[in-house]
Amino acid sequence: MSRFVDLSHPVEAGMITYPGLPAPEVHAVLDRATSEARYAPGVSFQIDLITLCGNTGTYVDSPFHRYADGADLAGLPLERLADLPAVRIDATGGGRAIDAPALEPWDLRGRAVLVHTGFSRFWRTDAYLHDNPFLTRAAVELLVRRGAALVGIDSLNIDDTGDAARPAHSDLLAAGIPIVEHLTNLVEVPVDGARFTAVPVPFRGTGTFPVRAFAIVG
Repeated sequence: MSRFVDLSHPVEAGMITYPGLPAPEVHAVLDRATSEARYAPGVSFQIDLITLCGNTGTYVDSPFHRYADGADLAGLPLERLADLPAVRIDATGGGRAIDAPALEPWDLRGRAVLVHTGFSRFWRTDAYLHDNPFLTRAAVELLVRRGAALVGIDSLNIDDTGDAARPAHSDLLAAGIPIVEHLTNLVEVPVDGARFTAVPVPFRGTGTFPVRAFAIVG
């Protein structure tokens, strides 16, 4: 029997995902009280205007996020986002910098590589906003060389936020490899054998958007 494992943080008005970026806002365009006058007795609807930064909650980065001529969200191939064979890399026992040896033993080609750091336990606390685990340039070079389909991490950023060159974003997105940041609950995903999906709205002209990321196990 298969089971679904939700790997996304819920999004709500006022929450902060990344320091310095705006929180989402929700405003009713049509509320239930108003709609009751328009429909049959007992029938009501809620329609909301949602304003949010693309980098909200658990989200995917497309190449356009880093490169002006890169594929935007609408240009991401579904085969890079949906029903991917997954491998979970256990990086919970090391330091902040996750280097190539952590990835070396695994078959990465065509797979969603999910880097499990355990950092999501700090979600929506001050600790989450500092000293995040990240991939080194050597680890990223290995992922590109081995042909990973997608790379996800349960951390504030796949890069060291103190490194303005952003090598993980630069090299992965240059290779057409989508990035999913702010995953959670990776402990529930087996090291091997799960299938991973994280699909955004096919929005043209922008590079990041929230996803409902999940794994199918079994």
